[in-house]
Amino acid sequence: MYPKVFQQLIEHFSSLPGIGPKMAERLVLFLFKGEKEKCANFAIALGHLKDLQNCSLCFNIAQDDKCLICRDKNRDAGKICVVEEALDIIPIERTKSFSGLYHVLGGTLETNKVTGSDLTIPQLLSRISDTNITEVVIATNLTTEGDVTALYLKRKMDPLNITITRLARGLATGSDIEYADDMTLKSALTNRAKM
Repeated sequence: MYPKVFQQLIEHFSSLPGIGPKMAERLVLFLFKGEKEKCANFAIALGHLKDLQNCSLCFNIAQDDKCLICRDKNRDAGKICVVEEALDIIPIERTKSFSGLYHVLGGTLETNKVTGSDLTIPQLLSRISDTNITEVVIATNLTTEGDVTALYLKRKMDPLNITITRLARGLATGSDIEYADDMTLKSALTNRAKM
């Protein structure tokens, strides 16, 4: 029914999380009907995704070896906020309540197997041991997997003699940080408690 290129674009868009075939069709049709220059700029920006990488220090998204946050000399290098995914950094930054650095785990531990082999936990522990970190804020999602990961991290970090805090339960249990409103997240950060 559609030309091959159009159909391929629908398939690519529908492979993205949260986008089904109908929504993908609408998106491709929108791009097709839109200004050709905007479409070309979109394609160029999409092509530059291959130039991005993970920050060598915190595993955030970076254009160079280190991300913008790790390169910022005004950040409090004594505090690290541990998040599941790079997307979780954005809402925390919007609150303007945390001025430290971050560490992206790359997911959570599964409740049925606590190994963490695919996560950046070893790099986090090494980073804490090798620097003057005084506090680690565990900002995993308030889900079963996030709680299991937080408890596992606390056990691993207890011998390191640092303050370990967790986001306060101002966030609803089972919620994702990515979808929290600014005030709720700000309250959770401000009222974080020692683990």
